[in-house]
Amino acid sequence: MSEQPTIQTERVDDVPLLLAHMQRLGLPTILDAHFPTHGNHQGLSLGFLCLVWLAHILSRADHRLNRVRPWAEQLQVTLNAVLPNPLRPTDLTDDRLADVLQTLSDDAAWAACEGALNQRILRVYDLAPTTVRVDGTTASGYWEVTADGLFQFGHSKDHRPDQPQLKVMLATLDPLGLPVAVDVLPGQRSDDRLYLPIIVRVRTSLARSGLLYVGDSKLGALGTRAHLQQAGDQYLCPLGRVQLDAEQLAGLVEAALAAPALALIHRPTAEGTLLVDDDGTPVVTAEAWETSAELTAEVEGVPVTWSERRVLVRSRALQTSQGQALERRLTQAEADLAALLVPRRGKERPTTPPEAEAAIAVILDRHQVGGLLMVTLAAEAQTRTIRAYRGQPAREETTYTMTVSSQRNDGAIGAAVERLGWQVYVTNRPVAQLALEQVVLAYRDQYLVEHPIGRLKGVPLSLSPVYLSRDDHVTGLVRLLTIGVRVLCALEYGVRQNLALAPADQTLTGLYAGQPNRQTRRPTAERILEAFRNLTLTVVELPNQIIRHLTPLSALQQRLLALAGLEPTCYLRLVEHSSEPPG
Repeated sequence: MSEQPTIQTERVDDVPLLLAHMQRLGLPTILDAHFPTHGNHQGLSLGFLCLVWLAHILSRADHRLNRVRPWAEQLQVTLNAVLPNPLRPTDLTDDRLADVLQTLSDDAAWAACEGALNQRILRVYDLAPTTVRVDGTTASGYWEVTADGLFQFGHSKDHRPDQPQLKVMLATLDPLGLPVAVDVLPGQRSDDRLYLPIIVRVRTSLARSGLLYVGDSKLGALGTRAHLQQAGDQYLCPLGRVQLDAEQLAGLVEAALAAPALALIHRPTAEGTLLVDDDGTPVVTAEAWETSAELTAEVEGVPVTWSERRVLVRSRALQTSQGQALERRLTQAEADLAALLVPRRGKERPTTPPEAEAAIAVILDRHQVGGLLMVTLAAEAQTRTIRAYRGQPAREETTYTMTVSSQRNDGAIGAAVERLGWQVYVTNRPVAQLALEQVVLAYRDQYLVEHPIGRLKGVPLSLSPVYLSRDDHVTGLVRLLTIGVRVLCALEYGVRQNLALAPADQTLTGLYAGQPNRQTRRPTAERILEAFRNLTLTVVELPNQIIRHLTPLSALQQRLLALAGLEPTCYLRLVEHSSEPPG
């Protein structure tokens, strides 16, 4: 009786692509160089453990430690085709992965590793960095708060002030959105003091000065701007009310409105053309006016003086939204004024003109429409004599019949609308390097740093929720996940750059489910990986031979591999030895 064949299947999907891409970036080599394992360590090195773990995280959008080993057991052939040594049952246990996180939490080793990884990616993709964007986020969880621990209550960007949180500061490189530095900090820390440390690390990691650092208003602290000026770097950020109070802003707005003309800002599309109306006219998204200011501040006791460009920008969209908010306040104020003297059960209402005037002032102040509504209070006094009663003398009592009417001050409202939508951007980059329009557009591209933060916290990296409780483990996990963000950003950038070099008629189709003919020249890394779903490796083991079969790669999949700079052999090597004796 012949022996029955053994049949095994593996859903390889995007795993071979991810493994080949991460090896191209040199991840195992760089990690092993900066986090050497103990002399008695057996099995996979830390670099290859991270390689396998990141492949699981990016392929399954799950960073939980206890999910890695069962997943790897179903991909033995796929993983062993890449790993220097066959995967052992003890390589991916929870304890071994926790040790990886503890090792990655070493600050000094991580800083050196991060720098080496950045330099590697810059060389692979021939990048010349000019702009770095810095921003912070929070991750909440059900953690125990300790006095000096990582998990603290603070201002939550996840809108969960009831949960302890940690804070993550991220610096990313244009145009990839590629993380170049990450700081994991206690959750109660304010952002404005966290910019300088990460900027110093970026400067060291990239071994470059003269970069433009772009951030929100918390980057605009005078000390931070002075430090960047002294170090030979440049900045671009809006000024908040701490750095520029309402009176100063009003003065700048008046100066801009008095200018002969405002510069018109047009928004380019992703293809580099301008957005146009239906009639072909370029869409104006903002108006701008520029002035300058001389500043002096001290950095470590040394005075620093420089000239700062101040660009006033009136966003059409922001002006419209603020105008709509003003209209709602006016409408509500008119309704409150009309109901002021209407008697209702349980409602106190003014009975004298002074009380009515005070109530009117409260309504105008509450809705911030003072001077925009002209309010008229009409009062008619009626006096009657109350006769003496039970020893009380006779007296005169005055009551009032009052009416309140309001009318809009159209001139004042129009002037107020003209002063809506204004923001002040500041930079020390010269006009020759960053023109007025480029200042506005550069800050409006701040969403580029929000994209990697979104990847870090959502699919496919899923930082939130965090299932770990030790500070060092969480720090190591965040750092590991930022490597994953780098992997996605580099993959996406490489494919897009090669598509940009291709003829205009060579676009990608077939990436969108249900829209087979939809074209794109800017695919996301998530869609690229999704295109490799449902690839299966079948291994049939006979008494005298092993036969392997892999789902053939489609034309789209082969093209994506070529655009990513990878060879089809990252998949084909799984079946190179289609007939071999069982080991």
